[in-house]
Amino acid sequence: MSEYIGVAVMFVMAGGIAALMVLLASTLGKKNPTPEKLAPFECGQEPFSLPMGRLAVKFYLTAILFILFDVELVFLYPWAVVFGELGTLGLIEMGIFLGVLMIGFVYAWDNGALDWK
Repeated sequence: MSEYIGVAVMFVMAGGIAALMVLLASTLGKKNPTPEKLAPFECGQEPFSLPMGRLAVKFYLTAILFILFDVELVFLYPWAVVFGELGTLGLIEMGIFLGVLMIGFVYAWDNGALDWK
């Protein structure tokens, strides 16, 4: 447990430094809101219209699918590194994990989450 103390101290120090910088910037920084600073900014150009309506659900489904397969790779790589030590039980557990992910993939595919129109 003592080997994690250094990591914990670094997390606390990083969080403290980040909080200190935000606090100093908010207290010492100039506060001069002008109409130009408060206007919406769009790639250096004047915005041609204000955003109206809602985004399509397809954008959110695509993001969720990306996170799903990203998490799969995060778990799959370390498992592959220590595969020899895990034996048959490790193979069965990863098969169950990949099976659950494939069920989610097939469900998303069946519902049309991958059809982009």
